[in-house]
Amino acid sequence: MSTSSTSSATSAAIVCTGLGFAWPDGTPVLEDFDLAVGPGRTGLIGLNGAGKSTLLKLFAGELQPAEGDVKVTGEIGYLPQNAALDTRTRVDAALGIAGTRAALHAIENGDASEANFTAVGDDWDVEERARAALDQLGLHAIDLDRTVGEVSGGESVLLRLAALLLRRPDVLLLDEPTNNLDLAARRRLYAAVDGWSGALVVVSHDRELLDRVDRIADLRGGEIHWYGGNFTAYEQALAMEQEAAERMLRVAEADVARQRRELSDAQVKLARRVRYGNKMYAQKREPKIVMNSRKAAAQVSAGKHRTMHAEKLKEARERLGEAAEAVRDDDEIRVDLPRTEVPPGREVLTVRGLRARYGAYANLELRGPERVALTGRNGSGKTTLLRTLAGEIPPEEGTAGMYVPHRYLPQRLDVLDDELTVVENVARFAPDATNNQIRARLARFLFKGARADQRAGTLSGGERFRAALAALMLAEPAPQLLMLDEPTNNLDMASVRRLVTALDSYRGALIVVSHDLAFLREIGITRWLALDGELTDTEPM
Repeated sequence: MSTSSTSSATSAAIVCTGLGFAWPDGTPVLEDFDLAVGPGRTGLIGLNGAGKSTLLKLFAGELQPAEGDVKVTGEIGYLPQNAALDTRTRVDAALGIAGTRAALHAIENGDASEANFTAVGDDWDVEERARAALDQLGLHAIDLDRTVGEVSGGESVLLRLAALLLRRPDVLLLDEPTNNLDLAARRRLYAAVDGWSGALVVVSHDRELLDRVDRIADLRGGEIHWYGGNFTAYEQALAMEQEAAERMLRVAEADVARQRRELSDAQVKLARRVRYGNKMYAQKREPKIVMNSRKAAAQVSAGKHRTMHAEKLKEARERLGEAAEAVRDDDEIRVDLPRTEVPPGREVLTVRGLRARYGAYANLELRGPERVALTGRNGSGKTTLLRTLAGEIPPEEGTAGMYVPHRYLPQRLDVLDDELTVVENVARFAPDATNNQIRARLARFLFKGARADQRAGTLSGGERFRAALAALMLAEPAPQLLMLDEPTNNLDMASVRRLVTALDSYRGALIVVSHDLAFLREIGITRWLALDGELTDTEPM
C-alpha cells in the first residue's frame, strides 16, 4: 500500500522541501514538492516525462530549483543517463585517481617531495582498490593506462560506476544504468547494487534491477507514492489498490445515479403538491388567510427539499470525481492484426553461413510464428546482423533468404519523418489506406483525435516508439516478420506494458535484440540465438 514517506526527515539521506522547478519555456515539472528518501535502495519509477531524471539532477546539484531546497546527508555520487566520456581520457583519469597515481609512482621513483605525499595522502593502495573495483564489475582486461576510446559502450558505463564505487559516496544516484548493457554486464551491475550498503536511488525500467530495491517511489502527477518492497511487490500492491479504487468508482457511479433519481422523484412530488394546492386555492375550500399561510409554508418546504437533494447529488458527484482520480488511466494498446498471421511450418527466413560486417556470424532457419531472441555481448554485432537481414547492408559472405513481408525497427526509430504528423507517417507505409482507416487503426495505438495530428518531431520517447511501431505493424503488405532492435530502451514501465500487449496481438514471426530478460519472457520467446553461441530453446544463464 502506498504511504506518504518511508522514514523521518532526521534519518533521511535526501530531503526536498517545497521544491519547484520549470523548464526555460515555463513548463512546470515540479511544484511545491516534498520528499524524504531514507537509507537503503529506492527504485524511482514513473511515466516518461514525469520528472524522474530531472529529480536526480536536482539531488546531484546539476540543476537548481526555482523554489525550495534539497539537502543531502553526506557525499553524493551520480551516474547520469547517456553521459559520454571523452574518448581521449585515460582510464585512471576516468576513475578519478590519475593525480594520486602519478604522485605514487613519482614517490616510488625517488621523488619524495611534499607535494607528492600530499597528493597521495592515506591512499597508498589506490591502484589495488581501483583494480578491485574494475574486477568487481568484470572489467578485468582494462588497463589503467588505456584510453576510454579503447573500451566498448557498455564497459564505459561500468567504468563510470567503478569510479563512483572507488569514491564510496554516502548516496548513490543511478539513472537508467542498464541501458545498452549486455546480459553479462547487467548481472555485474546487479551484483554491485546488491552489495551497496549506503543510500541508493535508481531510475530504471529494468524489472530485474527494480526487484533488488527495498522500496518503490512512484512519481505520478507531481507527487511521490511510496510502496514497501521491490517492483514485484509494488505491482501486487498496485493491483489490489486499483481493484479497490475501481470498486469505489462503481459505488460512486451508482450513488450519483440514485441521487439523480431521488432528485427527479422529489421534483415530481413537489409539482403534484403545487398542482393540488393551486386546485384547493381555486376552489376556496378554506379561509384565504389559511390557504396563503399553507402555500408559503409549502414553498419554503419545497425549496429546502430541492436544496437537500441537490446538495446530496453534488456531494455524490464529488465522491465520483475523487474515485475516478484514484483509478489510473494507463491505457493499453488493443489491436487485432490477422493479416500478420504466419501458418505453423511456413518458411519465413533461412540464413546460411552468413557473416555480417564486423564479424557477426549466424545460421538460422525460421518457420511459422516463431519468436527468436538475438543475444550476445556488446559489440558482438547484433544490430549489424539485423541490418543485414533487413537488407540495409550486404553480407560479407553467406546468404539470407526472406520469404515473407518484413519490417525492421532500429534503436534510433528513424523510420519516422519528424516533419510529418503521425497520420502522415503511417500513410507512407500504407498508401492505399484511407485517412479514416488510418485514424481508426491509430486509435488502437492510443493516438486519438488531435494526438494523431502531432508532428513526429514533437513526440515524447514513448509516443515516438508507439508511432514507429504503429507505422510498421499497420504497413501494407502486413509484415509477417518483425525485427526489433532493443525496443525497451528508454521506455517507461507503462510503455513496456503497451509494447507487450501490442506484440501479443501480432501473429507473425519475431526476431528481437534485447538484454531485458523479463521483457523477452513476457513476449513469449521460443528460441534464443547467441552470436557467440548456438541456437537454443532455453534462455541464457
